[in-house]
Amino acid sequence: MASTNGMVPITRAFLSSYYDKYPFSPIVSDVSRLSDELHNMSNDLHKDSPPLPEGEKLLVQEAESQPPHKLDENMWKNREHIEEILFLLQSSHWPKSLQKQSTPEDIELAQVLKQLNNKFEVALELVESFQTKNSNNVFNTVMSYMPQDFRGTLIRQQRERSERNKQAEVDALVNSGGTIRDRYALLWNQQMERRRQLSQLGSATGVYKTLVKYLVGVPQVLLDFIRQLNDDQGPMEEQRHRYGPPLYSLTKMVLNIRLFLSLSWWRFEDIKLEKHQISILEEAVQVYVSELERFLKFIGEVFANSPFFLTAEEAGAIDGIKNDGYSETAVAAGRTHEVSLMVDSVNSYIAWDFSILQGKISTDIGFCVEHTSSSGQKTLILPYRRYESNQGNFCTVMAGNYTLVWDNSYSTFFKKALRYKVDCIPPVVEPGPSIGLEAEERG
Repeated sequence: MASTNGMVPITRAFLSSYYDKYPFSPIVSDVSRLSDELHNMSNDLHKDSPPLPEGEKLLVQEAESQPPHKLDENMWKNREHIEEILFLLQSSHWPKSLQKQSTPEDIELAQVLKQLNNKFEVALELVESFQTKNSNNVFNTVMSYMPQDFRGTLIRQQRERSERNKQAEVDALVNSGGTIRDRYALLWNQQMERRRQLSQLGSATGVYKTLVKYLVGVPQVLLDFIRQLNDDQGPMEEQRHRYGPPLYSLTKMVLNIRLFLSLSWWRFEDIKLEKHQISILEEAVQVYVSELERFLKFIGEVFANSPFFLTAEEAGAIDGIKNDGYSETAVAAGRTHEVSLMVDSVNSYIAWDFSILQGKISTDIGFCVEHTSSSGQKTLILPYRRYESNQGNFCTVMAGNYTLVWDNSYSTFFKKALRYKVDCIPPVVEPGPSIGLEAEERG
């Protein structure tokens, strides 16, 4: 685990001086020009028209508003608009008369639409890849500061579990007939939940009280940084100040592309697309995908190398400093030693690692885990067994008090020198209904 002795959280001022070295070449002027032209063409389609359908009305309102302030929300918005455009570009969703391709103009337009579809498929892949790499980079960086033992493995398992739960939520929404808009509203809520949990970790509140209390060795500098990460004048605000405007322009552009297509399909039977409008649409898509790719490549490299993503070497790891989180105690003959953990959330992990310090005679100690409910009812979670050493964990299915018991009551003469550490690692996200007990032991 990296040592952070003597370090302080990265400040906005420090990031500002760092970002001075990485200026982004301005978005080409064609972005604003084409966005305005598309917006004007959309206005022509819905002025003096019948009342807009609800979906198109919401789109018009969104197009008249400013893009979101947060960079990650803009990423999700770009991805949502791209998927909605791909939906419109599917031939089964074209206007009925266009699907027939009964005129040379319709045949030519159909070819153009297929080309646009291919370009937006590339754009969708670019955004998805960027989000995945960025998320993994952040998680792996935070993990580099966590104790590098079985607890780190458990945290990774928790993350995988939480991501599976999130995907299951999305799948259930889709299977129940949810729209693309519904799906992205859920995805953004999940993203905000990740941010809330990260904030709780930094301030040691909520379910993370237990994590910070028992997960010995988490550097305070990391917790301080996580806590201030999204402050109004925190590090993220410097990113938004430097790199937000070009992304905001792209968000507005893809929204105008979507709005124009949607309104065109709605009025297609009354107002045919003209050649100059199709040319503007083609040019806009080409410029959007090209500039999006350039921006994502640039910002991905900047984020990956930003100084708040500290490596172990940058953190100044110091040899000889040991804080492995183990405790030692002597369990007298005929006595037991207990550690109690109060668990607030199901799907938390309780984990342990212990050994008996050996003398000339091989020794062991009894070990079991019990659960006590709020009514006082006791349940044996891990059956009693004698060990010289053991490392294991299980996933809780009930909140309440868990007691880890080391038993030396069977010994008449010999005390046992016990070396141990215990952690309770809460869920990365609020869990859904639990369906079983997962346990793993290694003797």
